[in-house]
Amino acid sequence: MERVERPAQSPPSAEPAPPLTFQVKNLSIWYGEKRAIDNATLNIASNAVTAIIGPSGCGKSTFIRSLNRMHELVPKTRVEGTVLLHGEDLYSSAVDPAIVRRRVGMVFQKSNPFPTMSIGENVVVGLRLNGVRNQKFLNERLEKSLRMAALWDEVKDDLEKSGTSLSGGQQQRLCIARALAVEPEVLLMDEPCSALDPIATAKIEELIYELKTHYTIVTVTHNMQQAGRISDYTAFFYLGRLIEFGPTTKIFTNPSERQTEDYITGRFG
Repeated sequence: MERVERPAQSPPSAEPAPPLTFQVKNLSIWYGEKRAIDNATLNIASNAVTAIIGPSGCGKSTFIRSLNRMHELVPKTRVEGTVLLHGEDLYSSAVDPAIVRRRVGMVFQKSNPFPTMSIGENVVVGLRLNGVRNQKFLNERLEKSLRMAALWDEVKDDLEKSGTSLSGGQQQRLCIARALAVEPEVLLMDEPCSALDPIATAKIEELIYELKTHYTIVTVTHNMQQAGRISDYTAFFYLGRLIEFGPTTKIFTNPSERQTEDYITGRFG
């Protein structure tokens, strides 16, 4: 029988690596003599949600604040290592921290609308501070930002009311709209749902899922269920060290490190 030569089978190709927004290399941060972050290295994918988890005091908030240099507002801060945003070194002496914070927006744990400003003024205040005066442009950006924050239909007839007249969940979405109005490249969120009730939390989680089509999102959360629901990647920090980082499904179902498993299953933290 004549032997038929079969063409060699190519090995299955690995999935292409996702495009990256941040590349963090050997990052260490001190507040005075206290080291808050110890030699962390990880890449943060574009148009994805990365959750930062870990017990209180482990460096979660310091880490995400390092992504827009917000932590530098604390006295006696020192940084070693590299943080690249789309390949640009954010800690270069040629980079203005104010520009970094415009490119990398932030939403805090406690909603903080400006109490003396209306709902509309709260959204466009960043644009005004950047010198924008064209009212037509401001109105367009106001509506666009509130729509993206899933708040427009709830407040469109009350834009002159105080931002603090809104409910807690609405105030948090207002703060998200304010961050979006200046069109950042990245949105950082430091426990954005911790002060909200379950219904408001669900709205913020749904909003985060929708926003990742336009933005890279990095969020700190203490809520393991929330991290599992909303994130594509998860980083677990403990005592300032990055213990494990990877796809959320792997971190939660098959972690490589015993410490990660113990934290996720509630054995400590």
